[in-house]
Amino acid sequence: MSVPLKESQTLQNLMRAFSGESQARNRYTFAAALCRTQKLHVLDAVFTFTANQEKEHGEIFYNHMKEAAGEKISIQADYPVDLTNDVCELLRRAEAHEREECSPVYPDFADAAQKEGFPEIAGSFRQIAQIEQAHANRFARFRELMEQGQLFVSDVQCGWLCLNCGHIHNGLEAPKICPVCSHPQGFFLRLEMAPYGGNGVLVR
Repeated sequence: MSVPLKESQTLQNLMRAFSGESQARNRYTFAAALCRTQKLHVLDAVFTFTANQEKEHGEIFYNHMKEAAGEKISIQADYPVDLTNDVCELLRRAEAHEREECSPVYPDFADAAQKEGFPEIAGSFRQIAQIEQAHANRFARFRELMEQGQLFVSDVQCGWLCLNCGHIHNGLEAPKICPVCSHPQGFFLRLEMAPYGGNGVLVR
């Protein structure tokens, strides 16, 4: 079945997805700011890193709606209000939202787009669903470290990367103060989780 985009369920789903990604970006930006006030700079970086990816997802969905340029699209959808000063709870809620997008929301949107004759849009939904799974895993890992009191300590020797200057420390605990740039412990990240290297969750 092939239908015009303007008459399709897919157009509605694209606007829902665009709205959801845009709100996620803002929620994660707000969460990053809260982390900064609590001197959890590494979590500030995680939320900001993810927020930037959500912005890109929103742009992809937005660009798929070019045929509807200049029009207004009405949608009915539910969106969360994640207002709390509890960083662990913010991580938990972010994880849950990402898992919901991964399944069932975006796969269902992909199936609808495929049936209506929009294979490229279906592909975007499927690919971004996989990224949302990685986001969920990332938030889950940091939540677990927070809950276990191991965000800056480890049971085994490991590398710790200062996100400010790049200094790498090896030990059971991140330095209280970076010996190179004097930034506090909140800037340190386990080396295997660092972006641009290793197999860490930040680069998945």
